[in-house]
Amino acid sequence: MGPTLAGGSVLLVCLVTLGLSVFALRLSRRTSDFYVAGRVVSPARNAAAIGGEYLSAASFLGVAGLIYDTGVDALWYPIGYTVGYLVLLVLVAAPLRRSGAYTLPDFAEARLESRAVRHLCSVLVVLIGWLYLIPQFQGAGFTLRLVTGAPQWLGSSVVLVVVVLAVAAGGMRSITLVQAVQYWIKLTALAVPAGIILAVWWVTQGPAPQVDAMWTLPQTGPVPGGQGVYRTFSLIVALALGTTGLPHVVVRYYTNPDGAAARRTTVRLLVLLGLFYVVPIVYGVLGRAYLPLLDAGASADTVVLRLPGEVIPGLGSEVLTAALAGGAFAAFLSTSSGLAVAVTGVLNQDVVRPLSRLVRAEHSEVTGFRLATVGAVVAPWAVSSVFPTVPLAAFVTLAFVLAASTFFPLLALGVWWPRLTVQGAAAGLVLGAVLATAAMVLTLTVGPSGWPGALLEHPAAWTVPLALLAAVGVSLATPHGIPRGALRTLVRLHTPEGVTG
Repeated sequence: MGPTLAGGSVLLVCLVTLGLSVFALRLSRRTSDFYVAGRVVSPARNAAAIGGEYLSAASFLGVAGLIYDTGVDALWYPIGYTVGYLVLLVLVAAPLRRSGAYTLPDFAEARLESRAVRHLCSVLVVLIGWLYLIPQFQGAGFTLRLVTGAPQWLGSSVVLVVVVLAVAAGGMRSITLVQAVQYWIKLTALAVPAGIILAVWWVTQGPAPQVDAMWTLPQTGPVPGGQGVYRTFSLIVALALGTTGLPHVVVRYYTNPDGAAARRTTVRLLVLLGLFYVVPIVYGVLGRAYLPLLDAGASADTVVLRLPGEVIPGLGSEVLTAALAGGAFAAFLSTSSGLAVAVTGVLNQDVVRPLSRLVRAEHSEVTGFRLATVGAVVAPWAVSSVFPTVPLAAFVTLAFVLAASTFFPLLALGVWWPRLTVQGAAAGLVLGAVLATAAMVLTLTVGPSGWPGALLEHPAAWTVPLALLAAVGVSLATPHGIPRGALRTLVRLHTPEGVTG
């Protein structure tokens, strides 16, 4: 009965997602509806929608797995994920909305008046989006296999089909409603079983002393003091600054009516994230108490799904596991939908549209958007089956590192520094991308230990400063590359809408 309940829960979440997408389809008619939901999303709904897409497989399953695996050091992950929005609130939230752009490459081209920089940004948006999508597909595969016994490919295929249909149906207008609802589905699906498991633990008080062991006996072994401090610092840099550069996060700020609404959205979102991230800690701690050792080959990311079966016997554990499976799929679907929209917008503008002109194929902007949706999702789905299996939260951190090393310097300098040049922006993007990508590849292939391993596994502490220095240094050396309309653009970015009308 357990697999049937879990499968039914997953099916219900998929049907709700598709049903809401069809409902929102009647509202999506214009190009701006597909790209930025018509720029009419209220702060309350947008905050829930951002929470829905931001709280991915890494948050729903991965954070608890890391806390289970490494102890208190992993608490920096939820802290970093949340602090990133403080940085975004202070530096770029309102100016991004005032830019009037549809995508991050749109902003880059408007600020720097350069097609070359736009093309660089387009490549990076696709790379970051696909890097973030791969763990969503992998997580869906092992989640459905664990709770129902289905083959690995089925879970990822379910996410593929639902996301393509949902995004193609109505674009951003459609998934905004879906993601706002899915935030509350995820929170409920994670928090209610956690409360029941905590209540059982409180009543029984059986294995409570074992909880203390997780703080001193992480499974991964001790880390030298200096390396531990560096890893923590670099992780915070990646998460805090990378959030600002994530394409699917940035694009949501274009959906607010104005800059003030963008700021209010972020404040509400900080509350929603703080509310959610308390819960995975419970699973990590109680997982160490009830599951001191996992079976050989089992991933720590499965602790959330395995815990009910260890605490509550019979039908109760099956119901809780089914709820968690449904919540996990809500996480996979909502995050994948947001990423798909971000990547789709770029592919449509910079690939589908130019190719259509080349072969003289006439179709509407909406049709091009729907064609690009397929490519945006199918490519990472295909790669996910052969890509190395990495813990979900650690995998997602790779996308944060790349975003922090490339788009954070571009956005921070582009919004606040009038002397940024085309050459400087390009230098920062290229150097940050090369350094971050090289560090990822060496970590996944060579796996060095000691200080080299620490520097490559958590490179943001040195890749971000070097990218910033490259952008500033090259800009100072090429003053002729300052766009002629730079000051005019900056005035627009920083002037409240009430003043400009």
